[in-house]
Formats: sequence, structure tokens, C-alpha cells
Amino acid sequence: MNIVPFTNIIEEYLKEDTVINYKCESITQLSNQLFQKAHNELEYIRMAYEYVRDNISHSADINADLLTCTASEVLEAGHGICFAKSHLLAALLRAKSIPTGFCYQKLILDDETAPVLIYHGLNGVYISELKKWIRLDARGNKEGVNAQFSLDTEQLAFPIRPELGEVDSFVVYPEPDVKVLERLREYDTRKELWEDLPTELGYGV
Repeated sequence: MNIVPFTNIIEEYLKEDTVINYKCESITQLSNQLFQKAHNELEYIRMAYEYVRDNISHSADINADLLTCTASEVLEAGHGICFAKSHLLAALLRAKSIPTGFCYQKLILDDETAPVLIYHGLNGVYISELKKWIRLDARGNKEGVNAQFSLDTEQLAFPIRPELGEVDSFVVYPEPDVKVLERLREYDTRKELWEDLPTELGYGV
């Protein structure tokens, strides 16, 4: 497994914008609180990841219909789908100058009720002391899902099943995919989005 950045311009993975809006007060406060508890950068990365994974619910798990997108919206609502949660984690890490980007996998939505291939979002994070990128999935754990922070043996939310057409990608993109953002902005509710989840990406994964 070789995780690679889409661009070698590391500053691209530190940008603040309207989606990864880490300069807003709520994200600044949370990042400062977590950072003060951490003994070093690596511990902060783990704490930020576990905060988003465990304290921000996946919208589908709690049957929440409000659709969140920006990092601050996710934090305020306390929930988001996978893409939205990856936006918040990126904001928390970028707030402390930790290069963070976005990765995508193509997965079957539900083997029984919705056997269609859609995209799933997670994060790529640069570990400066090891000089390498890792992937972290803050989707949120539940029965059958056990994603963990790991520097060596990757443990994401979902195993890839290529025999069913599922596809993994090891590229870390500096910005959320444009087609993902289009969907999150087009609809007001998760129910609407669930009828039209992204099946293709602007990045061409």
C-alpha cells in the first residue's frame, strides 16, 4: 500500500476555505482544547480523529435528516455523513498546521437493501515525524464497523471487496471532490441525498 499526495505542494493541504473553515470560532476553540491536552503533534492527530469519530455521529446512524457540509456546520449539528465528517477532521488538523486531505473509496451502499456502488469519504493525514501519509476514517464505529487510529496496519471502516466491484484509492486530494460538494449543496435533507449519492467524482477516482 502506497499512499500518495495528489500534489507535492504541501501548502495545498493546509488551506482554509468556506468548507474547511477552521478559522471559525467554534473550530478554533475545539482545536485549542484538544491541543492543550496533547503531549505532541501525533497525540493531537489521534485525539482529533477520535473526537470526530466518536463524538460526531454519522447522520444515518442516528436517523438525522439535516444535511451538513462545512466543518463548522458539522460541529454545530453534532453529526454528518462520511464526507462531512472528513471536512471537520481536516479543519481540526489544518488548524494546527497538520497537512490533511481527502481520500475516496467506491463501496456498495448496502448489500441487502441497496446493492449499488457509491463513494465513501475519508482523510489522508501527513505524519511529519515519520515523513509519510496515512489514511484515517472518522465515519464512526458501530456493529460491524471498527475503524482505529494506526500508523502501521491500516484499520478503516470498511474492507474493500474488489470481487463485488468495490474500489480503493490511495491518492490524497487537497480539496473535497467537486461532485461531492455539489450533492451536499444541492439537497437540504439526507433523505434526498440518499436517492442521489455520488457515483462518480470530479477527480476521476
